Amino acid sequence: MADILDWTNAHLDTLDTALYEKRADEMAVRLQQETGAGKLPFLTMPYAAQLRKDLDGLKDFLRKFDHMLLLGIGGSALGARALQKAFYPRQDQPGHDGPSLWIADNVDTYALEAYLAKLPPKKTVVVTVSKSGGTIETVGQYFILKEWMKGHLGDDWHRNMLLVTDEEQGFLRGEVNEYGIRALPVPDNLGGRYSVLSAVGLIPALFLGMDVESLMAGAQEVVAPLADPGLTGDTLAGHSAFRLAVWGAALQDKGFAELIFFTYIPLWASFGDWFAQLWAESLGKEGRGSQPVPAVGVTDQHSVNQMFMDGVRNKACLFLTCPNLPAGPKFPTDLPDKFAYVRGKEFGELIQAEGLGTRMALSKSGVPLVEMRLGADSPRQAGKLIGLLGAATILCGWLMGINPLDQPAVELGKRLAKARMDAEGLAEEKADLKSFLNTDRDLREF
Repeated sequence: MADILDWTNAHLDTLDTALYEKRADEMAVRLQQETGAGKLPFLTMPYAAQLRKDLDGLKDFLRKFDHMLLLGIGGSALGARALQKAFYPRQDQPGHDGPSLWIADNVDTYALEAYLAKLPPKKTVVVTVSKSGGTIETVGQYFILKEWMKGHLGDDWHRNMLLVTDEEQGFLRGEVNEYGIRALPVPDNLGGRYSVLSAVGLIPALFLGMDVESLMAGAQEVVAPLADPGLTGDTLAGHSAFRLAVWGAALQDKGFAELIFFTYIPLWASFGDWFAQLWAESLGKEGRGSQPVPAVGVTDQHSVNQMFMDGVRNKACLFLTCPNLPAGPKFPTDLPDKFAYVRGKEFGELIQAEGLGTRMALSKSGVPLVEMRLGADSPRQAGKLIGLLGAATILCGWLMGINPLDQPAVELGKRLAKARMDAEGLAEEKADLKSFLNTDRDLREF
């Protein structure tokens, strides 16, 4: 079954999409220039062949371990978690006895102490992911796990470590060079939120036995036309990523300040969190952008959907469905009359009915909506979705006139946190910190 974007309820007739559609030639030329200069590895995936070899070479190594502890934050963790939840749900189910992936993506003392107390060091591989090698939330945990491994494994501590970082520079690359730790590179110009289909996300996927080849192939199927040196404006205009980018930019012009990512594939719920970072960190700049709002069907029908349908009319929706989810067990036939409508029907029919009802209700309430209907909930479709949304985000940023690849405001928060920890330098940040902390606070008990 094909993968489809349903534009029927996208409100294209009320949006000024022509303003952006006519820029297809300009965007095609820019794509040619940027991909030709090696600036968009998310689209060109020049690392793919070597990555396949590297991953193949890791298989025997990873088989030695029962646990993987992934140290990473933001784009270094969100994609891996989305893949884990989508394609390795049994870790969250009763009786699990296979490999286990644990993701340390926060400054969480409770979780870290639990890992140190309960994970078996000899059967655990610690994977640290940081392109720069300077992300303190991640590298700080690396310092602690390094000492933990030394305490249990002695001189062999490095054999249970794997680093994913810059190929040539940074603190973690120095650790690779000094201790001979296994390492895979994060490709140049590949930002964290675009990196799930690199070693960043595919090492944990491989550990859990996922079909990483299908993930990569699905993404390449979508993005390859955008990286074609012969790309024309006409070809780009017909590409779904460009159409989504045009829609996203035109929505903002009409005051649609929130973009709901409503997932009606339950195991894929964490893709909403992955998309939220992708869209927000890429497009939330210079007083512009639309706020991504992850939502899960049917759970959020009973909570935030009230706001979506009857609150401020500033919301649009990407609605993710798959009509071919498992059917599941059948409802009994001897149900009370008030539930007669489900007698003998398959449990899986319910989510399809709920999804249809919610989609129709949102559209009836005036919410512009594009349904992303997948032919299967498989790794290939996940790769296609990642490729589609990543490319659409880049193109939407360009149409908006902003850089979708940086995150300047995030960097300010990082510098202020380092100032709080008394890192060297940062005189301006330390002065701001002192002023902030010395301000009289309006404190009231509750």
